[in-house]
Amino acid sequence: MDRLDKLESQSVFIIREAYKSFKNIGMLWSIGKDSTVLLWLSKKAFFGHVPFELIHIDTNYKIPQMIAYRDALAKELKLRLVVGQNKKALAEKRSFPDGLDRLGCCRELKTIPLRQTLDGTGERRVYDPKKDAWETLPSAEPYNAVIVGVRSDEEGSRSKERVFSSRDEKNEWDASTQPPELWNLYKTEFAPNTHVRVHPLLDWTELNIWEYIARENIPTIPLYYNQGDGKRYRSLGCYPCTNPVDSDARGPREIIKELISGKFRNIAERSGRAQDRDGGGTLEALRKEGYM
Repeated sequence: MDRLDKLESQSVFIIREAYKSFKNIGMLWSIGKDSTVLLWLSKKAFFGHVPFELIHIDTNYKIPQMIAYRDALAKELKLRLVVGQNKKALAEKRSFPDGLDRLGCCRELKTIPLRQTLDGTGERRVYDPKKDAWETLPSAEPYNAVIVGVRSDEEGSRSKERVFSSRDEKNEWDASTQPPELWNLYKTEFAPNTHVRVHPLLDWTELNIWEYIARENIPTIPLYYNQGDGKRYRSLGCYPCTNPVDSDARGPREIIKELISGKFRNIAERSGRAQDRDGGGTLEALRKEGYM
């Protein structure tokens, strides 16, 4: 087995182990390359079927093509999609475009609706592929675990995660309490009211992700590729806080060449995400409160 085969096998095992271990489990889907690879691996794990709901937190400021791509793919693949949103914060203009600082905006539009969507207290907008229709649920059964497409090389706080990472009853994270995971032995039993994040891609790198996308011919959103203006997105987020990079890459194999050649060797993958730079340690502070 080559490196990609080993990563694929490990991730499929983790996804199956998570599905077996938790009563009500979902998968966070940001529409980005990592969570799209995670979706592909989930289909492989269950022979073309995705047996859990996909969860997306809509800030109302995502790049418009992302939402169009999300809805089209959910319909095409017949995925049950759950969308959470902090409508109250948006109505009261508690956002960065309306004058709030970036950290406060992420807390209002990402962390809070994620926590409310996961614990079942927040409104869920749900796409039902059987009916090919959307419906709104004012409340629902909480998820006791979610599968998440984070990688340890992507950002500093994520390198502190475990594959099976516990949160308390408030969905808050304390990195110091994470159990050791030796020889691929994972803890899947937790105390009551513990929420668990499962990270099947933790050992993957940005290069691994693009190599796998190229090998498997996985459909990805065109925002990742140069459309003729010499720019593309390396990481996707909200349009007021996300900038493209200069690149001529028009497909996965050209992105691989850029990564191998060292074009982005000294440029962080999330360098175009302004909230990662503000105030130092911003993303870790958000993650402690329950952010992805």
